[in-house]
Amino acid sequence: MARSVTILGAGLVGSLLAVLLRKRGYEVTVYERRPDMRKASMSAGKSINLAMSARGWKALDMAGLRKDIEELAIPMPGRYMHQPDGTGVFQPYGKNNEAIYSVSRGELNKKLMTLAEQVGATIHFGQRCNRVDVPNNRVYMEDADGKETIIDADLLFGSDGAFSALRNGYQFLDRANLTQHYIEHGYKELCIPPDENGNLRMEKNALHIWPRKNFMLIALPNTDGTFTCTLFLPFEGDISFEKLKTEADVTAFFKEHFPDAVPMMPTLIEDFFANPTSSLVTIRISPWHYKDKSALIGDAAHAIVPFYGQGMNAGFEDCTILASLIDKHGDDWATILNQYDQKRKPNGDAVLELALMNFIEMRDKVAEPAFLERKKIEKELGKRYPEKFVSVYEMVSFTHTPYNTAWSCIKAQDKLLGNIMSEGDFFANVNDTAFCSKLDNWMLQYHEEVKQLDFGHEA
Repeated sequence: MARSVTILGAGLVGSLLAVLLRKRGYEVTVYERRPDMRKASMSAGKSINLAMSARGWKALDMAGLRKDIEELAIPMPGRYMHQPDGTGVFQPYGKNNEAIYSVSRGELNKKLMTLAEQVGATIHFGQRCNRVDVPNNRVYMEDADGKETIIDADLLFGSDGAFSALRNGYQFLDRANLTQHYIEHGYKELCIPPDENGNLRMEKNALHIWPRKNFMLIALPNTDGTFTCTLFLPFEGDISFEKLKTEADVTAFFKEHFPDAVPMMPTLIEDFFANPTSSLVTIRISPWHYKDKSALIGDAAHAIVPFYGQGMNAGFEDCTILASLIDKHGDDWATILNQYDQKRKPNGDAVLELALMNFIEMRDKVAEPAFLERKKIEKELGKRYPEKFVSVYEMVSFTHTPYNTAWSCIKAQDKLLGNIMSEGDFFANVNDTAFCSKLDNWMLQYHEEVKQLDFGHEA
């Protein structure tokens, strides 16, 4: 007989997990701290738009939701960089017009909740988990009126986000390791509304970035003609949120650093002071599971910064790996959770590092000519040596290569690209026989360095 499952958190990962478990015959009950967002409006100003990529789409295929979400998704085959002088440059992400997709977090979450209920999961809203007695799988819930309920869970999953109550319980286990780190930057949500005709004010099919070394503004398109913008800025320092105290401060700051954006943001001042300044945290914990009783999943296991667009995608991949392990091992939950931990923990750590690295790339390097040249060379190498070379970005966003494998390729790719670029103009050099011979040797060395890595699926 299939075990009954309790899930903490009806966010994106919790709702998807509920769908996948119900489809495998499990009784599923979900407890969500917030009210039902399908009935109450989401709190404005704290949502970073989602960038759906290959790992996320695979999970939606598993759940049977791809078609529904494709209707909400806007393809972004590249970045559009807005330079300080007002000029812009488009940088494709892939070599064959591959795209990541802008998706509304709220709309996706609503659809996943509805699907979870349609397949038989029960969701209780307005239920805050105060603590979890991990060894006894006992959950202490409190409703909106302050009434406490004690739940003795059979099988428990914590998908309750970066400040997970289940993870908080794990840290008191023997030999549990937990690290939490806030980066120096915070973020604030802003908006670019449609023009007077209801149309988007910038290129629709692009992730827009205003890279400014230690800070940046980004904008993702929405189907209603708006762009959701996010300002990433240090909390403290010469250029920081602490310096933006008045309307005049904010206006002067934007006119200096994002002059082309200001005319498109008529509600800039209103949005800036109405929306909260939020922090960004990374979290590592080990283990991710406890015996055959409970496990962490999504941000509860691996909260990361949003700069690779992989937070949701990584959480969804947790779900697909877990579902494939259930399909393989049936009701042997001791084996399922142990293998889930072994497979996903190294990849959770790797995507955390990748996201931190990509922040530096987005805010700083994308504006540098050498970086833009390197990206062009990477795409050409992928075309010339399709069996040997895939850039790290493409591995992360357009394949199901384990994150840990992608992370392990960085050093080798840096060495390869360093050799190539030290020879001068690559696109001129490739017409030279002697250079092509060197290139073949470098590619052979690179392939030897990485061929032992696992480029396949995790399960």
